[in-house]
Formats: sequence, C-alpha cells, structure tokens
Amino acid sequence: MHDFAPNSFAEDEENEDDAWTPLQLAASQGDLPLVQSLIPTCDVNAPPNGFYGRNALQAASAHGHLAVVRALLASNADPNAAGGNNGGLTAVQAACSGGFAEIVHVLVAAGARIDAGPARYRGRSAIQAAAEGGHVALVRELLDLGRVDVNGPIARYAGCSALQGAAAGRDTRYLELVPILLDAGADADAPPARYNGRTALQAAAQSGYLEMLDLLLRRGANANAPGAYYNGRTALAAAAEAGHKTVVRRLLESGADVYALCGNPPQRRALELAVAADQSDVIRLLESAEGLGCEELLEEQDE
Repeated sequence: MHDFAPNSFAEDEENEDDAWTPLQLAASQGDLPLVQSLIPTCDVNAPPNGFYGRNALQAASAHGHLAVVRALLASNADPNAAGGNNGGLTAVQAACSGGFAEIVHVLVAAGARIDAGPARYRGRSAIQAAAEGGHVALVRELLDLGRVDVNGPIARYAGCSALQGAAAGRDTRYLELVPILLDAGADADAPPARYNGRTALQAAAQSGYLEMLDLLLRRGANANAPGAYYNGRTALAAAAEAGHKTVVRRLLESGADVYALCGNPPQRRALELAVAADQSDVIRLLESAEGLGCEELLEEQDE
C-alpha cells in the first residue's frame, strides 16, 4: 500500500531522536540498568513525541524487551496509553505487531485492553497487528480469548482488517492464517480503508501471491469489489499495475471486469494502469481481453 501522509504532521523527522525522552530511548534499546536508573527521575508515562514517537512502555513492547516492560509496569506505566502520530499503537498493539506473545500476556495481566480500536492514521487493533505480522499462534490466542472483533473498525488512513492484513502476506504463514480468520467469521469482502485501503483480494492481487488469491476466490471473495476512494485499485487493476501476469489471468478467468474504473479522478481501467507502468506482458493480455490494440488505447487516453 502507498503511504498517505496528512499535512497535519509538522514534526521534523530528521531530528527524531530529539523528540524522545531519555527513558523512552533506553526502553526502546532494551537497556534495563539504564531504565531502572532513570525511572526515579523521569515521567514513566511521558507521552510520545515526534512522527515516530512512542512512550516508554510502547517502545519496550514494540522491540520485545520483556524485562523492561515488567520494570515499567512495576513503576505504574499505563498499559492503555494512546500511541503517537504514526500508527498510534498502544503497548499491546505494538507487542502484537512484533509477535511478542509473552509481553502480550504480561500487558493483558496488567489491564491492557486487547479490544481497543486502531488509531486513525495507519493504526492497528491487536488482532489486526498480529495478523498483518503473520503471527499465527498469537492470532489463535487472541481469538480464543473471545475479546477481539475480527471485523472490528479499521484505520481511516491505510487501515486494514485482520484478514486484509494477512491477505497481503507472501509466505505460508499467511496461507495458514487466512482460513483461521475466515473460519472465525472474518468478512472476505470487507470494504477497504477510505485512503489507500485494499480489500483482502485486492491486497493478494497487488502482492502477486497466486495461492492466496486462489484461496480467497474459493472462499467467495468478490473479484469486482470497488477500490478505495483515494488511491484505490480493483483486484485486476492492482495486479495489472504491479505486472503480475498470472494473477491477472486468474482474475479474468474468475470474471473480473476489464472495464471497471478505479483510482483518483480521472479514474482508469486496469489496462490504462498497466500501460502507465509499462507492464508489457500484462498489456498484451488485457488488450486481448478488451479487444484493443495499444495504439487504440493511447488514442483513447489522448482524447
């Protein structure tokens, strides 16, 4: 997925370390002795600053530093504090993203909410973060707890459901994970995030993972689901633009509409996106499907 950076972020990313407190930096690095020496004189719950900021507990959780997490919780760190600008992950969401199951257990025991929704910009709920990271065992644990919504709200900017996040993956962990989510009630055709979102099938098509695409099609995913409002792509357009010829062919065989429009105005067809990306093999395939030659297509675009 493409990044979408709202204009409201004014922090200077070049000086990112300057926005972190000494305790946050030490926690991020897993330096337990330094963390212990700083706790008496630092605010353990100082909020995140900077574009990539995290508070101390979030920083330790994101990097898998269990001993630091325990020390911070023992010093009254808030397990449910809101995250920073970019992603806005809480501590347990950050731990789920990294697949750090033991840290998740410790945080939940300390009162962390695993059902908290995602932040507005690129946020992930706990199960969305775990699924996107391909952490099969952790996803199973979260589902077994019964306190997460597999179809819960997604971030407005570049958000993804648990299934959409898993469908974008490109290895066998994700092939194992997608049926687990579907069997737990995940909506195969959940709409994409308004900005830079993808349905599960669109995500698989964009990544070019044919086995994932076939799995989703067998489970009833819609090959003609509309794309997101901003930077959206149909499944066919996503595969065509990325040059995944085999995926394009499979989508055509599954009834994908070659004339469907998507993307920012003026919207374009899959063939037009393939031409713009110079995907010659895909162009020929789509020309045949549309009954057009490339010269005719270019004339259309010039009109």
